[in-house]
Amino acid sequence: MSTLKLKDGTEIFYKDQGEGPVLMFHHGWPLSSDDWDAQVIFFLQRGYRVVAHDRRGHGRSSQNIYNHTIEQYASDAAELVEFLDLKDVVHIGHSTGGGEVIRYVNKYSNGRAKKAVLISAIPPVMVQSENNPDGVPISVFDGIREQTLNNRNQFYYDLTFPFYGYNREGADVKDGVQRNWWRQGMMGGIVAHYDGIKAFSETDLTEDLKAVDIPVLVLHGEDDQIVPIENSAIKSAKLLKNGQLITYPGFPHGMPTTEHQTINKDILEFIEKEA
Repeated sequence: MSTLKLKDGTEIFYKDQGEGPVLMFHHGWPLSSDDWDAQVIFFLQRGYRVVAHDRRGHGRSSQNIYNHTIEQYASDAAELVEFLDLKDVVHIGHSTGGGEVIRYVNKYSNGRAKKAVLISAIPPVMVQSENNPDGVPISVFDGIREQTLNNRNQFYYDLTFPFYGYNREGADVKDGVQRNWWRQGMMGGIVAHYDGIKAFSETDLTEDLKAVDIPVLVLHGEDDQIVPIENSAIKSAKLLKNGQLITYPGFPHGMPTTEHQTINKDILEFIEKEA
């Protein structure tokens, strides 16, 4: 078990495996680095060094009750990168992790980031507002807050159905996948998860997307019921200076797990392509 004590005393759990070009994975809410298993083994087998951490308050990291913002998550990632002295890193983020990645690359990377991949990611901003009229109504996130606060055990299981598209007719529902999602979620702290809802729904990453000039691959399922594609990937790709967009008909939010063979292949092709 590897941990890093950050400047504020928070202990971050991380995995650092393999040798070769470096990939760093940033997980989604309310999960852990275990959610990347299908990617970790794939890239280890192809000669990459793979780093994945549990965000503060999540998984095996400290159940810190403070500073659950995209800004802090990105700063934490920077401390880990610098501690491990990682260079020419490809940063890969899913959902909330995608917001963490784009803020990190824009503000904290200090030339250490080579490329980035945003998968089913939250940028530019999820919540509906005057500036984002086609966003998700705040009432939806208030509902997630209420369920996390009062019904977390059951809510985390119920959420796996839309997360993986298991509520669609003909879906190949895998109970083990659902149980693993629930396991990861329940490992984390309830305060971190509650405060993280505001972080992933209300953080505006528009300017970060505009500022990033390294190559960025944007991957999104067209049947994403958690982060609607029209309000996220479609907009992000237009804002990026050097972005590439791939969308997948019928793929759900949790496609790194359910569709890992396709996702891994596209990430590998992007990584190996000359910048």
